[in-house]
Amino acid sequence: MSENALAFDPATFSGKARLFPLPNLVMFPHVLQPLHVFEPRYRALLEESLADDRLIAMAVLAPGWEKNYEGRPRLRPAACLGRVVTHQQVEEGRYNILLAGLRRVRIVQELPPDKLFREARVEIVDDLYPVTTAAERPALQFKLLDAFRKFLPNVPEVHQHLEDLLSTEVSLGMLTDLAGYTMQIPIDAKDSLLSEPDVDRRCRKLLNLMAGLPTKSREPGDGGTPWPPDFSVN
Repeated sequence: MSENALAFDPATFSGKARLFPLPNLVMFPHVLQPLHVFEPRYRALLEESLADDRLIAMAVLAPGWEKNYEGRPRLRPAACLGRVVTHQQVEEGRYNILLAGLRRVRIVQELPPDKLFREARVEIVDDLYPVTTAAERPALQFKLLDAFRKFLPNVPEVHQHLEDLLSTEVSLGMLTDLAGYTMQIPIDAKDSLLSEPDVDRRCRKLLNLMAGLPTKSREPGDGGTPWPPDFSVN
């Protein structure tokens, strides 16, 4: 994947986003998510995206969505703007795609239903690194990294993948997003992490969540979140 595929200039972003809402997936910046796209409205969304800027905002359906899934059920405010980095058309016009998370966004106003899929005005939410807690941040990052390693599946390839990634000295914001995405925690908890722009508070939230989970590394095939992740379907 080229760096150009992940390049994003907020100054050129129109603020209008195509929404791909799912009930059981919270997408984060800095991660890659495979998606299997088959509903007509989301195929139309993807095809417009591919013909334009390749941007899609992964939104999350709010509780109660089951009553009106085919319509426009309520959405949680936090979403993740991503870019389609690869796509493959398969049988019956369906697609397999790989989406790269770019930035947090907040849904400001949903637009009128002029297309098969939903669109909204969104605002970009930048990571915040408070100066007042800067001195505590290295220790916080070390604590999260140590905890994250313990929760990964007990597969050498997975740990090597992580160590290769972390050798690039990732930021605390990126580390919290990688860990929050990978951890098998409730949707509400993941949404809380996505909604938190303050990186230090986000990290502490995640550490508190991890403290309530079993601490031993998972064995292969035990039902934990795979790395890389499996396809998610709409």
